[in-house]
Amino acid sequence: MTDVPDSPGARISGCWALRSGGGGSGEDSLDRLLPPLNTPRRKSTTLGKTEPPLLRTGTRTIYTAGRPPWYNEHGTQSKEAFVIGLCGGSASGKTTVANKIIEALDVPWVVLLSMDSFYKVLSPEEQALAASNDYNFDHPGAFDFQLLVTTLRKLKQGKSVKIPVYDFTTHGRQKEWKNVYGASVIIFEGIMAFTDKELLQLLDMKVFVDTDSDIRLVRRLKRDITERGRDIEGVIKQYNKFVKPAFEQYIEPTMRLADIVVPRGGGNMVAIDLIVQHVHSQLEEGSPGLSSPVSATPSDPQCVGKHSTSQRSPYHHQK
Repeated sequence: MTDVPDSPGARISGCWALRSGGGGSGEDSLDRLLPPLNTPRRKSTTLGKTEPPLLRTGTRTIYTAGRPPWYNEHGTQSKEAFVIGLCGGSASGKTTVANKIIEALDVPWVVLLSMDSFYKVLSPEEQALAASNDYNFDHPGAFDFQLLVTTLRKLKQGKSVKIPVYDFTTHGRQKEWKNVYGASVIIFEGIMAFTDKELLQLLDMKVFVDTDSDIRLVRRLKRDITERGRDIEGVIKQYNKFVKPAFEQYIEPTMRLADIVVPRGGGNMVAIDLIVQHVHSQLEEGSPGLSSPVSATPSDPQCVGKHSTSQRSPYHHQK
């Protein structure tokens, strides 16, 4: 970098801003900065060298203006995104925790990916069962894990993907899919986030949101009735027949896989701060992944350490 000349000017984005006051008048300061008269002007290349507006490779040109700065000089991603996996029972507050993490992280580019987007396309027979609240949406077989793993892997590599949009009122995918782009941090949330081995390998940090079952039931009743057009009898029937047994069989046992367990969901700012501190440390080191299990002291009851509306669409969050 070019040394700053001894002058009352301060360099700002390749130019000079003059300060009044100090030794000499403003006119004298300006004279010192201007080249002598009759001297040919030389083209300045300092700005182009230090702040290139684009990156050229053998096969493509990447414009960096307004884009996340994680491409190296070869036009490839310098490091993979840090992926946080959020698991927990239905209506446990996973999305709320995800949003609190995004707010506290204060990094420019974050993707929030919901597992709800990856429900399988139902056959006509399954559609009929879903309409009568007799289809089990809380079973691992209800999700398209192949598409989910492929999508998350591409996002982790910084590639853009298309995400299906699931409509809970019709129990099907909408025709239009959403475009989602890579980010420095990806937050993936879902009730079965920890049940697939391939999916687990893509998660750099695993967080389980643990909320009392009565609270989850009340939240589910309110959500499904007001936002998904269900009736109270159908919601209770589905909860007792599928949701509660699935939590006990498939979801609750995966709590042991979590690096951090967050009791009470989004209101637990102590646990959220702990998560954010760890993510910041990993981003600074440039090496995603937990180096060691995160554990809380026994005296801290806030955090226990361990070694929809309609569619809640994934989105690209830019602060």
